[in-house]
Amino acid sequence: MSHATYELKAETRERVGKGSSRELRRNGLIPAVIYGDKQAPLSIALSTKEVTMKIHAGGFMTTVATIDLNGEKIRVLPKDYQLDPVRDFTMHVDFLRVSKDSQVTVEVPVHFVNEEKSPGLKAGGVLNIVRHEVELNVSANDIPEFLTVDLSGLKVGDAVHISNIKLPKGATPVIADRDFTVATIVAPAGGVKEEAEGEAEA
Repeated sequence: MSHATYELKAETRERVGKGSSRELRRNGLIPAVIYGDKQAPLSIALSTKEVTMKIHAGGFMTTVATIDLNGEKIRVLPKDYQLDPVRDFTMHVDFLRVSKDSQVTVEVPVHFVNEEKSPGLKAGGVLNIVRHEVELNVSANDIPEFLTVDLSGLKVGDAVHISNIKLPKGATPVIADRDFTVATIVAPAGGVKEEAEGEAEA
């Protein structure tokens, strides 16, 4: 299941625009917007330090958070953020308002396990990751922290498709029209050990 939820304190932004955003950043705050759930967007300001720490901790885009806006608790899921390309601090965040019944679209990281149990990798094959993340439609309450791919028994030439991965209850891939490939085990440029031996005998 997804990471433990967390809470961020926010204040309402009275003014919007470049000038006010710069002023906020000088004061250690960043502009953010909460939208969705058929309600008017809310312009808020958050602590730059707190948000940047959450982003660097991992799982930011797949963790439902609570925004405490002057005592009102709003459940949200981060949908987008901008980092300053030079100084690596957060410039802006977009949050989607979610309820317990909300269906959301998220990109979930893929983790690979049991590489040592893959004959293909042991023979010198290479894990070719086609998708490091998979986009899922999922309940806001059931966002997985990551998807797990078990490489046990996979040989050179084998592929892992989305149908081979156990998804959380109610989760469906955004790409629904085909059983897309997540990873393959490919032969290295020089061939794998067993294949190289076989060629020598032939």
